[in-house]
Amino acid sequence: MTYQTGESGSPQMPVCPRHPDRISYVRCQRCGRPACPECQRPAAVGVQCVDCVREAQASVRPTQTVLGGRYRSGRPVVTITIIALCVLVYLTQRFTPDVLQQLAFAPSSGDEEPWRFLTAAFLHAGWLHLAVNMYALWIVGSVLEPALGRWRFVAMFLLSALGGSTAVLLLADPAGLSWVTSVVGASGAVFGLFAAIFLVLRRFGRDATQILVLFAINFAIGFIYPGISWQAHLGGAVVGALLGLAYVYAPKERRTTLSVAGTASMAMLLLVLVALRYATV
Repeated sequence: MTYQTGESGSPQMPVCPRHPDRISYVRCQRCGRPACPECQRPAAVGVQCVDCVREAQASVRPTQTVLGGRYRSGRPVVTITIIALCVLVYLTQRFTPDVLQQLAFAPSSGDEEPWRFLTAAFLHAGWLHLAVNMYALWIVGSVLEPALGRWRFVAMFLLSALGGSTAVLLLADPAGLSWVTSVVGASGAVFGLFAAIFLVLRRFGRDATQILVLFAINFAIGFIYPGISWQAHLGGAVVGALLGLAYVYAPKERRTTLSVAGTASMAMLLLVLVALRYATV
């Protein structure tokens, strides 16, 4: 048995480096240092200390999905968070009606209060409106989020929402009622996700008929029933499709570069369109 030797030359008991008050005769198979029971981790042969286990885990490259997203087990955290935020905002609306007036988007207010372009996506006109959008978000998000990864999924949701509001602005008549009519709901963002998941299915040779039919039915409803903004649906779908092309069809070796470039370019394009529209009113 090897012991540490002090300045006086007398042997010292082996102690755990992380817990110097604990004597340990068990050593890490990787670094050879003593490890107390709290710092021991089972290994293929013997045990390893927590520091060596952490170092080994850091050196392992994260597993990726076929679309480059980081593989994560468990529930889609981002999707659940967005749903929770929408539900929380809706409950706030019920007790504080002014929230709807302060955060809803209308072309007439977007110039001076640009945050409305995004905040409107977290507002809903009623519980049925909320339930339908959240159900669709859950169905699509639980598939897209793991496939794309969290940051690309967040970017697609937010930019599709922004695209929906931008389309409402571009297609509104400054001299008409549409210029002062408020729109709310996550439908624009959800339509963007629908467009993206259609591309994912097509990319891997899967049958996308059901998604296409569902998309067409929901888009047509915007023309049939009053009070539904088909403009937001259209804008969100266009943005989702364009981002989907960058995310889904990018070559593996250039996937990250093209994803970042596509996201930045889309954000810049929408900002330019908004600025030009307000400049010409």
